[in-house]
Amino acid sequence: MSVDVKICGLKTPATVTAAVDAGAFMLGFNFYAKSPRYLTPSLAGELGKLVPSNVTKVGLIVDASDDAIGAILAEAPLNMLQLHGHETPARVAEIRARFGLPVMKVVSVADAADIATAHDYETVADRLLFDTKPPKSMANALPGGNALSFDWALLKGQSFTLPWMLAGGLNAGNLQEAVTRTGAGAVDTSSGVEDAPGEKNISKIKEFVALARSL
Repeated sequence: MSVDVKICGLKTPATVTAAVDAGAFMLGFNFYAKSPRYLTPSLAGELGKLVPSNVTKVGLIVDASDDAIGAILAEAPLNMLQLHGHETPARVAEIRARFGLPVMKVVSVADAADIATAHDYETVADRLLFDTKPPKSMANALPGGNALSFDWALLKGQSFTLPWMLAGGLNAGNLQEAVTRTGAGAVDTSSGVEDAPGEKNISKIKEFVALARSL
């Protein structure tokens, strides 16, 4: 089977074009100000013009207010919102209803109990994304993009009513094992195609997408 790819944290025309040309089905734009992958809504709007209609433009937000979300969408037309904070099921439903966009809820995973919380979002979101929960010992950890993987065995045999994606430290070196162990049909990478935090490598983007599409 071919595994779908989302490349997250894109900031430049060259990397956006590379991800599109490689065959990514989703592109992520990061609006979390503390992230090295942050970009302004106006820049995201300009980059979005390079994205064809068959590729989904996703906006990553973290516990954002309605006003903040509205300000982003005013300058950057998006196809989906990725909620990467501590949004409750009620808040997810509220955002989805207010802005009329599909919503992907990120579930941060450290143990089996975290996986179980995903079911709370099955009636209010459109897609789930399982990412690694940063350890408490990790200073200045971001909500995601920390180049850390969780125990993929936690997803073995799990089923959800929504489509889901796997994230967390994925790169060309571990992608095949991750997909084999979890059964993921879609994956998300950011740090795994970078030379440094926030600095995407076009060759790594192409390699990662090509490998996923060959699985």
